[in-house]
Amino acid sequence: MFRQTVRDFCVNQQFRRDYWVKGARQVTATEQVDAFRATRVILATPRVDMTLKVTGSLSEAAMNEDVYGPILEFLADHQPHTLGEIEQAMAGESKLSQMKQAAMILIGSGSLLAVQDEAITAKARISCDKLNLRLIDMARGSGDINYLASPVTGGGIAVNRFQQLFLLAMRQGKEQPADWATFTWQSLASQNQRVLKDSVALETDEENLAELTAQAKAFAEKQLPILRKLQVV
Repeated sequence: MFRQTVRDFCVNQQFRRDYWVKGARQVTATEQVDAFRATRVILATPRVDMTLKVTGSLSEAAMNEDVYGPILEFLADHQPHTLGEIEQAMAGESKLSQMKQAAMILIGSGSLLAVQDEAITAKARISCDKLNLRLIDMARGSGDINYLASPVTGGGIAVNRFQQLFLLAMRQGKEQPADWATFTWQSLASQNQRVLKDSVALETDEENLAELTAQAKAFAEKQLPILRKLQVV
């Protein structure tokens, strides 16, 4: 194990395709299809922000609109769905092999996330809430951690510092994006920090507050509904 780990460092390899399992038992083709169809997923990227392009190690490739468009529209409610449900909804439009490829590419891009069993989600919700509350409170002083925990996926969801401060403002009873922006700016200004826009620090209070308000409105419209479906909020 040590030798193989050193090899990975030497060749700068993060992921490997070669795995060895002693005494592996192969599942049948029918079992593979059943497991695939039972897998639950959720779209974690706003549909309006989705582009039908994927970037690989060598180049960028376009995804087939006829295959991916209907799938993304079906998932645009940001609710958990089984791949079997998607297959049924796409009946006559996508074959199972196309569905498999689409799911792998969307999951690989980070737009589609696997969903845990509801019982596991419910069990993880309390601990995730406690962790997230601690993380968004820490965001008052730094932006070191840009992820919050989702009990739905069992993993981290990208949420930047300003968005975490917006969530903290919500927990303190502030309901409107403008109020979240004011709360965030007060926190930053008290530490003599400024908002960066196009890599340039905004100088005046008005400029900083205007930029934060715009970000808060976009957050309320796009990211917040998804974070609620992921039970991050």
